[in-house]
Amino acid sequence: MYNRMLEKEALRLSELFRVVTITGPRQSGKTTLCKKAFPHHNYVNLEDETTVGELELNRKEFLVKHRKGLVIDEVQKMPEILSAVQVVVDEYPDAAFVLTGSNNLLLMQRITQSLAGRTAVLTLLPLSIAELTEEDKSAGLYSIMLNGFYPAVWAKHVPPQDIYRQYFSTYLQRDVRQVMNIRHLSEFRRFIVICASRIGTEFNAQGISNELGVSIPTIQEWMNVLETSYVAFRLPPFFRNIGKRLVKTPKIYFHDVGLVCYLLGIHTSQQLETHPLRGSIFENMVVCEFLKNQYNKGLDNNLYFFRDKSQHEVDLVLEDGLQLDAYEIKLSSNIHPDFYKNLNYFRSLFPNETVTTQVINTGQAENDSNENGHRFYLNVP
Repeated sequence: MYNRMLEKEALRLSELFRVVTITGPRQSGKTTLCKKAFPHHNYVNLEDETTVGELELNRKEFLVKHRKGLVIDEVQKMPEILSAVQVVVDEYPDAAFVLTGSNNLLLMQRITQSLAGRTAVLTLLPLSIAELTEEDKSAGLYSIMLNGFYPAVWAKHVPPQDIYRQYFSTYLQRDVRQVMNIRHLSEFRRFIVICASRIGTEFNAQGISNELGVSIPTIQEWMNVLETSYVAFRLPPFFRNIGKRLVKTPKIYFHDVGLVCYLLGIHTSQQLETHPLRGSIFENMVVCEFLKNQYNKGLDNNLYFFRDKSQHEVDLVLEDGLQLDAYEIKLSSNIHPDFYKNLNYFRSLFPNETVTTQVINTGQAENDSNENGHRFYLNVP
C-alpha cells in the first residue's frame, strides 16, 4: 500500500471541518486513502445498488445512524444526498463525514449549493514520483513514464496498455455521458488522441476544429469535459503588467502520462526512448509533479507558463504572492548554457519578484556549475 501525502492534510482538516470532500480522477486511490486515514469510519459506496436502495428509503435516517464517522464513496452518483448531509451536520455536533467523487463539475456544483462553509475540499491525483519510488525504488524513468502513476498499474503489475484500455473504455462509456450527452463518441475519442499528441503546446481550438470537422464551441466544450473528469488540464499563461507582449493561450497537459503513452500507441520503454514526443511527455510529468505537490498540501493550483511574442518561453512559473519561481524542463542528463537563457530573460523582466530559477533535468545535481540557477534532480534512475 502506497503512503499518500494527502493523508496528513485530510486528517488535519477533519479536525477543523465536519465534512471532508476528496475529489480526483477515477482509480487515483481515493477509496484506499479514506479507508487508511479513517479506519474507524463506516464505509458505503454509491456504486452499490443495495446501498443506494437503502439510502433512497430514508437518507437522513441512514446518515444519522452512521453520523459519528462515515465515508461515502462516489457521492456524485447520488448528489441529492448532500442536502441530507447538510441537515445532519447542522443538527448533530458529533457528525463526521468523508465524501469522495470523481466528477468535479457535478460534485462541486452540489457542494456549493449544499455544503458551502461546511466542508474542506481536497484533490487526490495519481501517485507522485516520491510516493511511487518509496515503494518501487528500482523503477526507471522511462518505465515510470510508460506506466504512469495510477496505483493499480504498479500494485497489480498489469501491463499498462491493458489497464489504460479498460480505463479509457469505461471513461468514454460512463463518465463522459454523466457530464453530457456526446452523440459521436468516435469523434470525441479522436479529439482526446489529438490532445494527447499536443501536450506541452498551446491549446489551439481552431486547429483541432479544422482537423476534426466540428465547431470551435464543440471543441471548447469537449475540453471542458476533459478537465471536469480529470483527464487533462490547461496551464494558463503568466502575465503581470507587460500586456501585449505575452501569449495568452493556455497550454494543454494530461493528469497522467501513462494514459498519454497509451493514446499515442507507445507500448514499451524502448519505443518511448526514441519517440519524438518523449520530451513533451517528460515535461508533462514534471508539471504534474508540481501540481500534485500543491494539491497534496491542500493548496490551490498556482502554476503558469511564460511566453512572449518574441518566443522567450519558460516552461513553468510558480506564483506565491508576489514571489515567482521559474523552471525550464529538459529531458537531458547534461546541462547546456542555452538552457538558462530564457530563465535569465525572465529574471530580467521580474528582478525583484523572482526568487528561484532552475533547470529540471535527469542529470546529477552536483554537476551543475551555472551560477544563475540550480537544477532539481528527479530522483529516478
